[in-house]
Amino acid sequence: MKTEIIQADITTLKVDAIVNAANSSLLGGGGVDGAIHRKGGSEILEACKKIRARQGKCNTGEAVITTAGKLPSKYVIHTVGPVWNTGGKDKEKLLANCYKNSLDLAIEHNIKTIAFPNISTGIYKFPKQLAAEIAIKTVSTYKHKKTIDKLYFSCFDQENFEVYHEILKNENT
Repeated sequence: MKTEIIQADITTLKVDAIVNAANSSLLGGGGVDGAIHRKGGSEILEACKKIRARQGKCNTGEAVITTAGKLPSKYVIHTVGPVWNTGGKDKEKLLANCYKNSLDLAIEHNIKTIAFPNISTGIYKFPKQLAAEIAIKTVSTYKHKKTIDKLYFSCFDQENFEVYHEILKNENT
């Protein structure tokens, strides 16, 4: 699996799947979640409503998959990141689960290219450095990573972009 860090609006990427940093309701919200629902259109919301009718809310660390609606990708994988508050190892494990469970869904749906946002680093206030370390470690140690051709970390802001670059630069030296 080739990994690349880009600074981009994830809703514009032509990949098999983009990952949405969703809230547990799956009904849209702020940040990347709101942007995906707005640009993807009502098809995404309708698919999320069907999931809610079947299983209820999406728990923190879990992931579900829907159509991408009007987005250039084929699928949206919705995962619910942890709210940092006072932090702790349980929050770190939940964030790692977001990446692992999203990748599991990607494998199930034969997804070859996937893009992740910086899960939980916005309104959920997960420290960006720690979140990036968890994301990079989780995807680099993922057991089925060879079945995915390309993984993007799509950083919307300059700070996350620089954090990811610094971590990868230090890993490769």
